[in-house]
Amino acid sequence: MEALEEGDFCFPHINNSCRWLKRPEVETTLIYIVLSIIILLTVVLNLLVIISISHFRQLQTTTNLLLLCMAVADFLVGLLQMPLLLLHNQGCWLLGDVMCAVHYFLAFLVVSVSVGCMVLISIDRYIAICDPMFYTTRVTMIRVKLCICMCWICSVVHSTWILRDFLKSPNVQLNCYGDCIIIVNFAEGAVDFAVTFLGPILIIVILYLRVFVVAVSQARAMRSHVATVALRRSEKVKAEKSEIKAARTLGIVVVVFLICSSPYYVFAIAAESNLVGASSSGIELWLVYCNSSINPVIYVFFYPWFRKAIKHIATLEILKPGSREISVL
Repeated sequence: MEALEEGDFCFPHINNSCRWLKRPEVETTLIYIVLSIIILLTVVLNLLVIISISHFRQLQTTTNLLLLCMAVADFLVGLLQMPLLLLHNQGCWLLGDVMCAVHYFLAFLVVSVSVGCMVLISIDRYIAICDPMFYTTRVTMIRVKLCICMCWICSVVHSTWILRDFLKSPNVQLNCYGDCIIIVNFAEGAVDFAVTFLGPILIIVILYLRVFVVAVSQARAMRSHVATVALRRSEKVKAEKSEIKAARTLGIVVVVFLICSSPYYVFAIAAESNLVGASSSGIELWLVYCNSSINPVIYVFFYPWFRKAIKHIATLEILKPGSREISVL
């Protein structure tokens, strides 16, 4: 049996110390390069979304405010969660128990907020397409801001409840000194699955079925009357197309979320105990976090205003006086 060297342990002078995860040097270097690129793209792209919507007055609509909320959550994933998970992939947690608790608390928090924002956006699109006459009176900036605040508050409460035992005594669940894992029992795992995955997906799918039916009926009506559409209705038709396009974009975001999140929840359900840690579910966690990288890429391809905003930001035109009033639509 090969003897372990002192350098194999995270803390050589402490009994029951964890060991560093050894991989071939080429594999380790490749993993770090790929994951570092993903982290950089996540931070930069979501920061561009945040700057664009925050700076340009024309983009400060109710729908874009919800996109801003989701971009903030995705930005925190790239800025805080991904680097910590990358460090944890080494097999040793060197930042202490407090940072371990913060790491998992933020993990549950930002995922819950991101999912909550998707639900709010789907409700926004549902009202815009299925009940457009009352959209401006029902969906106001004050109500949207209130919903965003409630989304964050509920996410904080949810994350605190899930981690209540871990936050009280984080050392109880450690297999060795220098580890950072949590064990979520069946009841807590079931609640998390229902709140952050199954429930939101069911709500979004139900709303989208209704949106799809209305969108199809609108498309048929526009085609049947295309020859007789008056000039005064052109703006209305254009607005309807814009609403449908926004709903279609959200649909793509939801599909990507399903692809990225399903492996993690399948893993969690199939596991004998719902263990969340880099040593057992690293790939699944990285997939969940990669969803935060893909969301702004979708915006780049489907929102022309985002591409125009990036151009103004890259050329530093936003630093000029009056740049907030620049037209990017």
